[in-house]
Amino acid sequence: MMLVNSTPESLLTKSVPIVVAGAIFGTVYGQVNGLVILGFSAGAFVSLLLTLFYAGVLKQKFLSHVINIALFGTFGLLSSSLHSAIFYVILSIAFVWFIFWVTEAKYRANLLPYLSSSQVAWHYLFRLICGAIFLFLITPILVVLPLSFNAQDFFTFTPEMLRFEPEGYSLKHYRDFLGLRVDSNGEWLRAFQNSLIIAPLATLISVTFGTLAAIGLSQSHVPMRRAIMAILISPMIVPLIISATGMFFFYSDMGNFLEETVGINKNAVGYIKVVLAHAVLGIPFVIITVTATLVGFDRSLTRASANLGANSITTFFRVQMPLILPGVISGGLFAFITSFDEVVVVMFIGSAGQKTLPWQMFLGLREQISPTILAVATILVMLSIALLSTVELLRRRSERLRGMSPS
Repeated sequence: MMLVNSTPESLLTKSVPIVVAGAIFGTVYGQVNGLVILGFSAGAFVSLLLTLFYAGVLKQKFLSHVINIALFGTFGLLSSSLHSAIFYVILSIAFVWFIFWVTEAKYRANLLPYLSSSQVAWHYLFRLICGAIFLFLITPILVVLPLSFNAQDFFTFTPEMLRFEPEGYSLKHYRDFLGLRVDSNGEWLRAFQNSLIIAPLATLISVTFGTLAAIGLSQSHVPMRRAIMAILISPMIVPLIISATGMFFFYSDMGNFLEETVGINKNAVGYIKVVLAHAVLGIPFVIITVTATLVGFDRSLTRASANLGANSITTFFRVQMPLILPGVISGGLFAFITSFDEVVVVMFIGSAGQKTLPWQMFLGLREQISPTILAVATILVMLSIALLSTVELLRRRSERLRGMSPS
């Protein structure tokens, strides 16, 4: 329990950001119910009234929480349902915390004491702007996630979903993706299996050749290093439609040769073409990440290994590879994501037997609006988050190994 020692005038002044936050929430709530002006006014008035009561009269944080939870929870039950009441209870806890955080000047706790009010305001305004930009960028993803659990075959939120009713949510689209529904044709699962076959193979080729190219280009005695580097990373720069067109003519001739002369099965040839094409797209990412790792590599370690009698292969795997491994894995992850998400090239050089998951998603949008796309998008988002988290962990490990950050 904490007390607020402030005059009514100072309390009114401190209430300004709380009133603004309440007006914003009221505006959003009013927009949903078609009463924008009323929501704005009610949000500002209620926020001011509760601030004056909790921080100016009651002055007890715990009791304020109890009263506010009761008010907001009752409002949620009366206006909608139990799920809405839970949401409003969480909102009420955050609201009371925000009131005392502002009125007790806790926002200055971690700031320099000599900062002026305008500097403190800019400190939090800057963070608010950054948060708004981040929210603007991530909102499309946040919208897709709950929509993937829609019980109806719609791309919009149903009234049941907005009221947080269990009947509005279902796993039917995920079952369709996994081929568990009776009316499912298994196309999504076959496309996912193709992606799981093509992407790892393309990543393996990209990592092998990209790492060797990066190590070779890091040697000072290699002639025309800049020109060779520009050529190797050109697939990343050249528009993908141009690369796909060139690959179509090149791999069509190669496919004919493999089928007619070598005698490889047509379906296997299709996989080979797609894997090689995706490997070409992934090699630039491996080269760039491994080259960045080699910048801080101590060349004296390889010379010491050679002086101790180790050959070049032993030196590479026992000395050089452990130190550049974070960069190699990071490049491999980027190559994997590039192959897993690529749709243009595979449509040019692949066939129906090599239909990948992004290709199937494109067909689901062009030929029939399939809500299963939302479930697939959610799975891909989770996969991307896991891979990017791995990249970040590897980056920190690389910095520790190179002495750029504390252990």
